[in-house]
Amino acid sequence: MGYITTSDNLKLFYEEYGEGDNYILSAQVGFYPKGMHQYLAKMGYHVYCLTLRGFAPSSYVTEDYGEDWYNKFADDVVCLADTLNIKKFVYMGASHGAGLGWHLVLRHPERVSAFVAVVPGPHSLKEGVMSYRQMMMQGIIDAPPPFDPPINNDEDRLVRRQEREEWLKRLPEADPREKAVDYGRPLLYCKTEEKLCETLATIQTPTLILGGAKDPISTPELMMRTASLLPNCKLIMYSNFGHNIDTDIFEELSEEADRFLKQVSANGKYYAAVKNE
Repeated sequence: MGYITTSDNLKLFYEEYGEGDNYILSAQVGFYPKGMHQYLAKMGYHVYCLTLRGFAPSSYVTEDYGEDWYNKFADDVVCLADTLNIKKFVYMGASHGAGLGWHLVLRHPERVSAFVAVVPGPHSLKEGVMSYRQMMMQGIIDAPPPFDPPINNDEDRLVRRQEREEWLKRLPEADPREKAVDYGRPLLYCKTEEKLCETLATIQTPTLILGGAKDPISTPELMMRTASLLPNCKLIMYSNFGHNIDTDIFEELSEEADRFLKQVSANGKYYAAVKNE
């Protein structure tokens, strides 16, 4: 673990898992300690997890970047890579962390070899611009829709989910400066859903989308829309899973990510090589 310094003199915190030169970089508000990142490190990947600007233990931010929040986040990932002398890397993110990934592959496509996008949306711009997190902070909604369907016939998954909920309850209350942050939704600069779709269609980075068919945030319809637009995309969707699929079944998703990344490394494609006999 350590800190990097951005060009605008902010200190950003990162954690490190694994070793070697098979790099995966990720950035989010915070990271659950038992998820895909840690599991992929055990599988041989060198994983760096960057806490976004504005959220402890990274520097707080009082400036409102408006439509530029995700651009700032994306550039911070490149700052991390530059600081660590990593020329090219896989980017992996979930939810808002995946939202950052769309900006990253658009702004810095030469740095990203592949994108593992977990419950990534991105949201339709017809639905508004405010994040669910900020709508709760401002009292516009009491709570988001239930992120996950009930678990049936799997006691181990139920225990895992309960452990995660207990961990979340033990987190300290957020600083008021954190609570004021509204990073909005990805690709707001597109202004319209039509322009957003046109922009997604330009992304050439091999992309793996992982999601749950019962996700109310990154809905199946959104993920299907995105997968159909991306020219180099593989979509895997699980029935009876929701928005926290990356912690519910992190072993399963990590295995899928590993298979995908090995394919990209072998032939630069999102699918295995076709061999004619």
